[in-house]
Amino acid sequence: MSDPSATVSPSQPAADGAGPAVAPTYLLVDGENIDATLGMSVLGHRPSPEERPRWDRIASFVGAQWGAPVVPLFFLNATSGQLPMPFVQALLAMGYRPVPLAGNGTEKVVDMGIQRTLEALRDRPGNVVLASHDGDFIPQVEALLGEDRRVGLLGFREFVNLRMTELASRGLEILDLEHDVQAFQAPLPRVRIIPIEEFDPLRFL
Repeated sequence: MSDPSATVSPSQPAADGAGPAVAPTYLLVDGENIDATLGMSVLGHRPSPEERPRWDRIASFVGAQWGAPVVPLFFLNATSGQLPMPFVQALLAMGYRPVPLAGNGTEKVVDMGIQRTLEALRDRPGNVVLASHDGDFIPQVEALLGEDRRVGLLGFREFVNLRMTELASRGLEILDLEHDVQAFQAPLPRVRIIPIEEFDPLRFL
């Protein structure tokens, strides 16, 4: 899903005696969903390593945007019994915690794992950021809103589930992986609605 040439470790909690601990920001990445949306809906082909998001940039952005240490979790489907070890090692080098899940072959193990994690986070302090376009997480995300925390969604705005976008009126922060996070090495071939204040005619000339 990525072959980063540079890695940046997420922020870490303050050491003992360095002041009060800051509640972390939990970053949950639905890697399959991001990769599938990028490939099928944006590029029209399987992404090459250089076309995939730079996961180190995403973790760094979340740390800067939310102003808290980042706990980045990357969920993987390991039902086949095999792991993409070069990618897993790259995730570890960037400070991510890979979460390889296995099922019986018919279960959506990544979705189930993320749903359970979102539910568990209701009882823990800290902000929550989900990288996905999947509407299966709407009940869990909705349950986190209104608490003493910030909740964010990272993805391609034009492909975010419509019901998920409606939660923006209740405080969900929706951020674009390309234009807000700048997670890609080169511009993507997207057709999207452009707010006039963001319009740069040079991109079309």
